[in-house]
Amino acid sequence: MAEQVHIGRFTAAPGGPVTVFLIGMCANRWWKFGKVARVGVAMPKMLAYLAKTPEAGLLGYQQWFGRTTIMVTYWKSPEHLQRFAADRSAPHLEPWRRFMRKSAGTGDVGVWHETYETIAGGRESMYSDMPLFGLAAATDQVPVGPGLNTARQRLEADGASRRPSE
Repeated sequence: MAEQVHIGRFTAAPGGPVTVFLIGMCANRWWKFGKVARVGVAMPKMLAYLAKTPEAGLLGYQQWFGRTTIMVTYWKSPEHLQRFAADRSAPHLEPWRRFMRKSAGTGDVGVWHETYETIAGGRESMYSDMPLFGLAAATDQVPVGPGLNTARQRLEADGASRRPSE
C-alpha cells in the first residue's frame, strides 16, 4: 500500500533537542554474502526491541539499502542512544562484539556511524508533497504558513536569533 502523500508544504516541529544518529554498513566484498548477511541481520532485531521499548528513546527512523546501507535514526537524547548501545539486556552489545571478533579487520564488511545533537535554532526542514518523512515523521509535522515560508524563518521559529549583519 502506498504511503499517504501530504499535499502542500510542511516542516518538522520537534519541540526540543533531537539526536540524529546515522548508521550503516558497506558490503566491501559482496561475494562473501554469508558474512555480510550475518552483520546485517542484527539490525531488525534491534529495531523490533526499540519499537517495543519506547523508554529506550528511539523516536523514529528511515533506511535505504544498497552496497552501502544507511539508516537515519532520531533519538530523544545522546544519553538514550548511549544507554541503549551499552545495555547488556538490549540486542546491541552481543552483535557488536561478534562483529569485532569475526569481521572487523578483515575488510569484508564495513560499519559506520555518525551522531549529531540538534538544538533549537540549529535545524530546519521542509517537505513538499511528501509522505510523512524524516524528522517530521519522528516527531511532529506542521504546515508551512506565515512566518515559516523560508529556511531562515523556519530556523528562527525553531529558536535561532538573527545573526548580526556583516
